[in-house]
Amino acid sequence: MTFKKSAVLLSTLVLSGAAMAQAAKPEPEYTLGFNVGAVTDYKYRGISQTRLKPALQGGIDFAHKSGFYLGAWGSSIKWIKDGGGGADVEIDVYGGYKFNAGPVGMDLGVLTYNYPDHNLAISPSTQELYAAGTWGPATLKYSHSVSNLFGFANSKGSYYLDLSATFDLGSGWGITPHIGYQHVRRNSAFSYTDYSVTLTKDFGNGFSASAALVDTDSNGVYLSPGGKNLGKASVIVGVKYAF
Repeated sequence: MTFKKSAVLLSTLVLSGAAMAQAAKPEPEYTLGFNVGAVTDYKYRGISQTRLKPALQGGIDFAHKSGFYLGAWGSSIKWIKDGGGGADVEIDVYGGYKFNAGPVGMDLGVLTYNYPDHNLAISPSTQELYAAGTWGPATLKYSHSVSNLFGFANSKGSYYLDLSATFDLGSGWGITPHIGYQHVRRNSAFSYTDYSVTLTKDFGNGFSASAALVDTDSNGVYLSPGGKNLGKASVIVGVKYAF
């Protein structure tokens, strides 16, 4: 073997070794992320929380490589004040554990919805346990309240069941169809089904946007003080920056 061929072979081995070392970079112990955004209406489970008006939102997420995670998220709201209370913000705190059970990605956790300074006779703050399974693009999730649900009297044990799927359309585009059923225990008139289709676009560098068509069959039982149907069909546009 000539000196020239030996040099080329050595260079190839060095470069290949460097590439393998880079590919084998150890997984970080944890990740920490933040996000801020705005939407033309904050609808949760198909019902407007902001009287069909825009909302500012933001959150923080911590995830450990073991599968454990913690997070907090907040949004401006109007429905507490519409009900005679003082809160104008919702703060959610959650934590859980993600793992694989064969081909299914499992997610078990607890979520608390908090409304500081709400001043309502029945607290709207809510605690839920949840379990979700993801197989391919589809996710089935069950959430069970271990407290009264959002201020409904004697509603402990209410549940929400939802099915969604996320499809990658390429070039940063995605689409997510969804259907869910909210059962309000001992308040059956307020139980309903919600539907949505969300189109998303990832612009890179942390910026993304979404447009969602959202509807329910709540039949006008969720109304604003002015008589607006908070569960009516609407298109919601949002923007978000994650860092």
